[in-house]
Amino acid sequence: MVLTPESKIYVAGHGGLVGSALLRRLEQGGYHNIITASSSELDLRDQSDVNEFMAEHKPEQVILAAGKVGGIHANNTYPAQFLYDNMMIHGTVVHAAHEVGVEKLLYLGSSCIYPRLAKQPIAESELLTGALEPTNEGYALAKIAGIKMCETYKRQYGDNFVSAMPTNLYGPNDNFDLEGSHVIPALMRKFHDAKQSGAPTVEVWGSGSAMREFLHVDDLADACIFLLANYNGVQHVNVGTGEDQSISELAEMIGEIVYPEATLTWDTSKPDGTPRKVLDVSKLHALGWKHSIDLRQGLTDTYRWFTEHYTEARGI
Repeated sequence: MVLTPESKIYVAGHGGLVGSALLRRLEQGGYHNIITASSSELDLRDQSDVNEFMAEHKPEQVILAAGKVGGIHANNTYPAQFLYDNMMIHGTVVHAAHEVGVEKLLYLGSSCIYPRLAKQPIAESELLTGALEPTNEGYALAKIAGIKMCETYKRQYGDNFVSAMPTNLYGPNDNFDLEGSHVIPALMRKFHDAKQSGAPTVEVWGSGSAMREFLHVDDLADACIFLLANYNGVQHVNVGTGEDQSISELAEMIGEIVYPEATLTWDTSKPDGTPRKVLDVSKLHALGWKHSIDLRQGLTDTYRWFTEHYTEARGI
């Protein structure tokens, strides 16, 4: 299988943070035979609907970026929804891809699949070696099931289904709703709103000591096209920068970009989540890919996008 601009590629989840970045990257690369379907057109939790869609369109490659996502609060509050919706979405698309003979499928998981106290940096071999972070266990279990589906369909049927595990992502088209967003868009929104109102302080959840790694979504999209063209192994591949910083350092950086006059306060009654999470990306580097977008520049570009799309970005 050779990936060319003529390849028929189905991007599942094209409207989200990752999916929209994939469409931008594919367009930049000259790929013009892209298949998409909105959630109103296709319920990815319905196996019969997904089977019909795949049989009708017969994609050669599939990038599975669809799923229900959210931050600590959303994951911890709605664990059943995160588990059910994501298991169904991953299961229907992988199985339908097998049924119609898709040449290659790239499944996108999440770094939350790894144990809460995994060895750092986290190598791919750390999967299933310990207990998960309780605040996002439902989501993580669904993602692990997706990885194992790709592995078992490859082993039993010979399907060329591979998995990539991105670290924490940010960028254009992120969710800036404070109730369901991840840390970067949540902080960006808080600083922006404080700037607009002239508030002197910005409250941040947790102690600020948790360590996190962040990857711009455009870098992830580039890595996905690279893996689709170059990787056919059984084991999943970590995708990240291999660099991390504390949440307090991140908050200070966002504050410098958005509203330097604000003072940070910390709500230590809120959970920090996993103490540290940074991926070992040596496997991806050995394959020949490395990120190119610096965190400060990526945050600056993301804030510019947010201000240009303020109403829609807030989910209004």
